[in-house]
Amino acid sequence: MDSNQKLREELQKYKPYNAQEVKDKEVMLKYFEVFDDVLTRNNEIAHFSSSAFVLNKERNKILLVFHNILNSWNFEGGRADGDADLLGVAIKEVKEETGLKNVIPLTKDFFTINILPVSQHTRKGREVSAHLHLNVAYVFEADEKEPIQINEDENSGVKWVDIKDFLEITNNSRTYAKGLAKMKDEEFLPK
Repeated sequence: MDSNQKLREELQKYKPYNAQEVKDKEVMLKYFEVFDDVLTRNNEIAHFSSSAFVLNKERNKILLVFHNILNSWNFEGGRADGDADLLGVAIKEVKEETGLKNVIPLTKDFFTINILPVSQHTRKGREVSAHLHLNVAYVFEADEKEPIQINEDENSGVKWVDIKDFLEITNNSRTYAKGLAKMKDEEFLPK
């Protein structure tokens, strides 16, 4: 089975949390029919990315990075770059972007899905056209006492934020509000 087929089957099994996810799942599945490549940025229209909600052990804080290109506080994540193991991609991105060495997946399956617009920008001296990230996110746990550090290529800040302040400091509050609500519904967070 090729990597596109494996990823497509994972997406087909995913149970959407709300109406937005029902629609995004439908569109994401269509992209498998339209494009041969949905895993690399060779597809300049839409490609998969993977993100992480990283909670501390007490589950009252979430780890955020100040993203250089987006110029805002965000969860960790990045493009699949050809890797259909999106859980592995999320783990790699958390480690690269925060310096954490130990992250424990609390979900092995997709936790949320979103189609995220990416504005035109310059990356490493190259122009990147506006496109879509077909994003899946997972939930992780990490020790907030473990050292964290900025990855200057990606971000200019890394910090643990009280969960109650999370939505106030992020620009993508609809995506994050859904993630928080689902974490509460599935008892990852205290109600």
